[in-house]
Amino acid sequence: MVHGYKGVKFQNWARTYGCCPEIYYQPTSVEEVREVLALARQQNKRVKVVGGGHSPSDIACTDGFMIHMGKMNRVLQVDTEKKQVTVEAGILLADLHPQLGKHGLALSNLGAVSDVTAGGVIGSGTHNTGIKHGILATQVVALTLLTADGTILECSESSNAEVFQAARVHLGCLGVILTITLQCVPQFHLQEISFPSTLEEVLNNLDSHLKKSEYFRFLWFPHSENVSIIYQDHTNKPPSSSATWFWDYAIGFYLLEFLLWVSSFLPGLVGWINRCFFWLLFTRKKESSNLSYKIFSYECRFKQHVQDWAIPREKTKEALLELKAMLEAHPKMVAHYPVEVRFTRGDDILLSPCFQRDSCYMNIIMYRPYGKDVPRLDYWLTYETIMKKVGGRPHWAKAHNCTRKDFEKMYPAFSKFCAIREKLDPTGMFLNAYLEKVFY
Repeated sequence: MVHGYKGVKFQNWARTYGCCPEIYYQPTSVEEVREVLALARQQNKRVKVVGGGHSPSDIACTDGFMIHMGKMNRVLQVDTEKKQVTVEAGILLADLHPQLGKHGLALSNLGAVSDVTAGGVIGSGTHNTGIKHGILATQVVALTLLTADGTILECSESSNAEVFQAARVHLGCLGVILTITLQCVPQFHLQEISFPSTLEEVLNNLDSHLKKSEYFRFLWFPHSENVSIIYQDHTNKPPSSSATWFWDYAIGFYLLEFLLWVSSFLPGLVGWINRCFFWLLFTRKKESSNLSYKIFSYECRFKQHVQDWAIPREKTKEALLELKAMLEAHPKMVAHYPVEVRFTRGDDILLSPCFQRDSCYMNIIMYRPYGKDVPRLDYWLTYETIMKKVGGRPHWAKAHNCTRKDFEKMYPAFSKFCAIREKLDPTGMFLNAYLEKVFY
């Protein structure tokens, strides 16, 4: 018999959204998940499955039943010949990396944060960078899905292929993902090199940067021309790091947080902060190397608001220059650093922001120094307007103002996904306020 808890408050990592589910469950087996769904059917309740809670939007919130998958976190099978691993959907990637390492395996690409579950990472369309690499969900070769009526579907390219094409970016609305089989690669080390440049240089030489480095991204510092270019590539070098507590924490976190807090009263300081911190922290070349997952992951120290849209790769220059021009034309509109720019290969997953096109992700940020919200709406709307104009699609886990009308224009296969969702969940058991804006 599965035990539920009342009075549990759920809050996402960035503390931008929270909710009070009626009952909070932590099942340990498929049978217990089935029990929760049976109760939900009897009582006509909605159900939301939650993973690591890292999504900055309200995609995981509900006032119905909440299922936290953290106790369904085992590695079920490792096939060293095919280099594939089958895991329960509640496993944190941070726990999976060392287990893969024991078998000489690794995931070929990862997002910046590993305190996230396998089921959540694929469901929200999480990505990293590298034009030869798709979003993380492209590494999924099979999954099992428990639907609203208690049926288990085994999905892959050869079985329930249409559901598989939808379920790799599932938004939590098709059912409960139980297990996932991931395609791995042999374990590898990465070297990261970062060096200063200018916006003009990087935009004029994008193709050459993309060819030079397997995992290339860059950071632009708004209110300036400054850019930090980051290359990550396979290496045989022994682990090394140029990180220091003084520069990374004393200056790059504690002093920065204090100055951002001051700038919430004196917004004119933001441009100065961006230029000053570029000069302090990003003007010299830095190198580090380590196991791949240790280089891919970096610590998000700040609570923050973020937006992250995928635009056609060839629109990168146009969109960034327009954002820069808008900031210059409206001096009262301020933007924290950095604007992070990453690149991803196109795929055929129905609601992937990279569906059928190579993409550039442009991530903007506003920090919350000491938990204080800084005015951001003008910046947010300016950015969204530019993103829509160049054919952008928002990251599912991050804040956006889009509705079904927008998504129908953005996604050629949107109606196909809706038909699959309505067939698997005819009563809308897995919907919430966020998903209603998407589907209605």
